[in-house]
Amino acid sequence: MPDPPRILALLLDIEGTTTPVEFVTRVLFPYARQRLPSFLARHEQEPALREDLLRLRAEHSEDEREGRSPPPWRNGSPAAERDSATAYLHWLMDRDRKSTAVKSLQGRIWEEGYRAGELRGQVYPDVPRAFARWRRQGRDLAIFSSGSVLAQKLLFSCSEAGDLTPFIRAYFDTTSGAKGDPDSYRKIAASLGQPPGNVLFLSDVVAELTGAEAAGLHATLCVREPRVRPEATHPVVRSFDEVLP
Repeated sequence: MPDPPRILALLLDIEGTTTPVEFVTRVLFPYARQRLPSFLARHEQEPALREDLLRLRAEHSEDEREGRSPPPWRNGSPAAERDSATAYLHWLMDRDRKSTAVKSLQGRIWEEGYRAGELRGQVYPDVPRAFARWRRQGRDLAIFSSGSVLAQKLLFSCSEAGDLTPFIRAYFDTTSGAKGDPDSYRKIAASLGQPPGNVLFLSDVVAELTGAEAAGLHATLCVREPRVRPEATHPVVRSFDEVLP
């Protein structure tokens, strides 16, 4: 663990770090997938959805150029476009593509679920008390996830532990760059007004930690599953209770 006085901001991953992986894979993803066709039909005239569909078409064209054989995109009626978009979105979801358009659409579908009370965000029990402790210590807290900023805010504002957003200063998603790219972390540190050496990044993905370290951030591997043997290339914690206590 780096010298605590140097750490003025913490940057956190979500899936497998603040939140159980199973909540994302078994609750959130199926919820969005099931409701995708009706969501597209109900919101097809909205500018935000049209923008997402334009991004999606561009990504589809790139997949075709690269020979990845995505489902065909049929032009014509609005129904044909919805069917094409749905098939392609399912194809992207099956591959866990970190697509900005996919994440945007998922986030807005989840928004409806949270607002209706059908979804409640899940966090590990140590997360709320760690957030409060880091705030008392005067440290900033930010989130960096592949999920959209909207999805991040919904998860923490509608969590089973209550509204945790007052503890969080900033949110970053794929619009800031890929999570393995050192430039993403340089941009985030600058946005937080901190030199990289004053930021600690916590994630369960080694490739992300490597990218953060290359940018000059401190990086710690968060291993939530007791049976998982962590890789020894980074400092390891199994609970936020161990981080800046």
